[in-house]
Amino acid sequence: MSIYTPNIADMHFVLSKVLHSSNQLQRLTAFQEIDDDLMRQVLGEAAKFVGEVISPLNRDGDETGAQWKEGSVFTPAGFKEAYEIFWRGGWPALSASSDHGGQGLPSVLEAMLYEMLSAANIGWTVAPGLLHGAYECIRHHASDELKNLYLEKVATGEWLATMCLTEPHAGSDLGMARTKATLLPDGSYALSGTKIFISGGEHDLTDNIVHLVLARISDAPPGPK
Repeated sequence: MSIYTPNIADMHFVLSKVLHSSNQLQRLTAFQEIDDDLMRQVLGEAAKFVGEVISPLNRDGDETGAQWKEGSVFTPAGFKEAYEIFWRGGWPALSASSDHGGQGLPSVLEAMLYEMLSAANIGWTVAPGLLHGAYECIRHHASDELKNLYLEKVATGEWLATMCLTEPHAGSDLGMARTKATLLPDGSYALSGTKIFISGGEHDLTDNIVHLVLARISDAPPGPK
């Protein structure tokens, strides 16, 4: 069985010699302490985790796959344990704000982390793949009540999250989505409609999965906005 080994030298060359990342990042107040050595260290630890923990699970994930038993989805052997190491090690929170339990590092490092994860084991990576997008959506658009409930759990990866977008008649053209969100007297919304192809929609990796659903409110104009 082949084991994926991330090419850290190549990644660091892109960061330091092509993008001149540290010089660019240090212009920003939030990243004035970021230098080439720190980025090399983060990438090295990421490569170690991916190579030793995630990559060896790829074959079993491919041959066994997820199993549906008694109304629940069970991931292949080792997947759940690997995710526990992943989130407790702070990897999902790499570029999340320190105000929400994150490390506050540049998103370019997270992009390289997910390049490694996807190359090593895309089946495993599907589950946390949309996590940061869900975090940013909650961070910028949720009410304070929802932020208090979900934001830190999603930022750190203790809870995983999905984006429920695709419908049977609307794939790439989300402007055709018909799912409705009807406002109720208590301020919550009742959803009606059908969503399909929800990446990471059901699994045993975390105790809770937060589903962000794209739906039209009653007075929404037609089209994608």
